[in-house]
Amino acid sequence: MGYNVEPSGRLNLSESDEVAAVAAVKAAMAVRDGWFDPNVFPSGDTLADIVWAAAASITRDGDWIEFGHDDEGDPKWSDQATAFYVAIAPFVRSGIVHIEGEDGSRWSYTYGNGQITQQGWNGWDGSIEPFGEHVDPAALNHP
Repeated sequence: MGYNVEPSGRLNLSESDEVAAVAAVKAAMAVRDGWFDPNVFPSGDTLADIVWAAAASITRDGDWIEFGHDDEGDPKWSDQATAFYVAIAPFVRSGIVHIEGEDGSRWSYTYGNGQITQQGWNGWDGSIEPFGEHVDPAALNHP
């Protein structure tokens, strides 16, 4: 069970901020439902080590991180996936991550100056902003 996603995109997140970003992500995911348990998976010093819990993979190129589909295991969306994207926002200078859900739903997270903005409806929970307002897409004639 779960909701499969295919992330893509690129964010400017300085290598020097990665340790702090990892700590923020682990703390945020620890209080949300999902696949990551800090007692079972305590290691992970890079975002690439823990992004599997956000149903993605990361490749770092200097101060840029590029998101892709996690081909390992069985990546599924959860509240922890949303927490991952929200928790990195203060460390991201710019960029966008696109998410395509298994049902064809598409949404994205745009980052700038430490802020995150969601475009579109999250296909997993119907939210129109991370951890925010939920809308029934069918009620809005959203495909």
